Amino acid sequence: MLDEKNENLSNEVENTSNEKEQENTMMNNEQVEEKVSEAEAETNAAVEEISQNLAEESQDTEEKQEIEMQDYDAMSQEELVSALEELVKNHPVQLISKHVNAIKNSFNSKFNALVEKKKEEFLAEGGNIIDFHYSSPIKMNFNVAYGSYREKRDAHYQAIEKRLNDNLKLRLETIEELKNLVEEAHGEKNMFNDFQKIQEKWKAIGPVPKDKYNNTWQTYHFHVERFYDLLHISNDLRDLDFKHNLDEKRKLIERARELSQLEDINEAFKNLQDLHRIWKEDIGPVSREHREEIWQEFSDITKAIHDKRHEYYKNLKESFEQNIEKKLAVINDIKLLAEEKPTSHSDWQENIKKLESLREDFFKIGNVPKARNEEIWNLFKTATKSFNHAKNAFYKNVKSEQQNNLAKKLELIALAESLKDSEEWQSTTEKMKKIQMDWKKIGHVPRSQSDKIWKDFKNACNHFFDRLRDNQDEDNKKQLEVFNQKKEYLEKIKEEVTSSEKIDLNRAKEIINDWRQFGRVPQNLRHIDIKFNKLLDKVFNEISEDRNEFEMVKFKNMVDSYLEQNDTRKLNNEIMFIRKKIDEIVKEIQQLDNNINFISNASEDNPLIKNVRRNIAKQEDYLAIWKKKLAYIRTLDY
Repeated sequence: MLDEKNENLSNEVENTSNEKEQENTMMNNEQVEEKVSEAEAETNAAVEEISQNLAEESQDTEEKQEIEMQDYDAMSQEELVSALEELVKNHPVQLISKHVNAIKNSFNSKFNALVEKKKEEFLAEGGNIIDFHYSSPIKMNFNVAYGSYREKRDAHYQAIEKRLNDNLKLRLETIEELKNLVEEAHGEKNMFNDFQKIQEKWKAIGPVPKDKYNNTWQTYHFHVERFYDLLHISNDLRDLDFKHNLDEKRKLIERARELSQLEDINEAFKNLQDLHRIWKEDIGPVSREHREEIWQEFSDITKAIHDKRHEYYKNLKESFEQNIEKKLAVINDIKLLAEEKPTSHSDWQENIKKLESLREDFFKIGNVPKARNEEIWNLFKTATKSFNHAKNAFYKNVKSEQQNNLAKKLELIALAESLKDSEEWQSTTEKMKKIQMDWKKIGHVPRSQSDKIWKDFKNACNHFFDRLRDNQDEDNKKQLEVFNQKKEYLEKIKEEVTSSEKIDLNRAKEIINDWRQFGRVPQNLRHIDIKFNKLLDKVFNEISEDRNEFEMVKFKNMVDSYLEQNDTRKLNNEIMFIRKKIDEIVKEIQQLDNNINFISNASEDNPLIKNVRRNIAKQEDYLAIWKKKLAYIRTLDY
């Protein structure tokens, strides 16, 4: 009895153990199936992405040509209209949408700002807002150009839609033709030829709507496989085609393996899509025994490239996040630059160079996440516009200033023109030199006028100074003759001084008058006048007549020679010297008077008092002659 219980217990344990083992086996199988199912799902997802991309590209009939984007925000409204008209006229409409949108946004921004300005002016003049209305020809021109773009765009995409639907209709008809061929198969050998004709027809049909691409291809491929699987005739021909297709698909698999080793993942993915297109469109089915195996191999490689690409974009996304902070830093630098607002053209030019450098830095940084792209771009445009607004305001004021400068320079040109034929050489030369100095002090003028007015001004000045130079050349010839005459006369006077016992004051005056009658000599030959003056000093030292008159004759000769030479500097220096001498003599006389006051109880007969009185009288004689010299030099017009 006990043995029976033990046996039953043993059997129960064994059964329980078997049940647990079976349960564990079932669990392991489920886990394996779950992992296999998960891997298949991931592979299918990778292949599905390729299929969706192919569907997208199947409808894409657009050209891939790029048109360089212009800085439309920097253009005027007129320039924007011209740019829009040029794009619509000379470029395919499917290539210009980004450009047109940029032009539209920039034009509307400028036009709205203009409308606001006109509205403010209207209200400032007492108008009622209800009555305000503003329109301009440039806005009408823009609307015409934009309307032309929309018409061309709509016509273009309507034509594409029609062509895609026509192709879809042809493909469905071809599928129906293939379906009928399979269902009506009677074993005739020429049916394979009919099948090949259907294949060629299918390949020749163009793109279809992307939402229909995969479904039509799968339907077509299903009936192609039915054709091969259900037909039992021409087995040799079918097997040969199967073998050819298998070889071609294995070649695609090898090419896909090579792509998986490429560093450029985008290039690899792009070429992988081409391989999938060839697999689907250009190569037919293989025998049933290889279909699953070879497709799985191709799908696994597709998944590996897909995963590599996914990892690449994951890292790229992280770098895009970092680019946000870099671009915001550049935008902040542009904002700071816009706040500087220099006050000179050179400083503005320097800041414009800095802005260009910051713009280059901004674009070199690279992309940001698509969700933040528009926000970052708008911040960049706003900061740049703020800088340009300050720059334009400065140059608007500069333009007004340049117009004022232009008016001033035109006045100088008119003055130079009025003087250029003058023969009052000395006074006109000074005036022309002053005009030239004034010209240099005036700032910039509008560039369009700069060359012309400078040419007019230079011609007027050159005309006068060329005439002056010609006159001076002629004058120099005359002065050289004067030098020779003075040289000869000087020798004659030297002989007279040597041979005569005495030359009185009247004769000295005659000699001076004769000398001055000769006129001026060239600057480099004025030493002849110095020699003459030294000879006069010798003559005057021997004259015992009135010394005051002697001093005045000598002084007048010197001053008049300065006047003949147009040497205003020496004349001015002489005035300063005379005034200084007068001050010194006056002080000396005052000091002598003070000295007399310090001598107490002394009569006028005192020798000391007499000596001081003589000195005072002597100084007063000096003072009289120096005052006379000053009075004479003041009568001169120079």
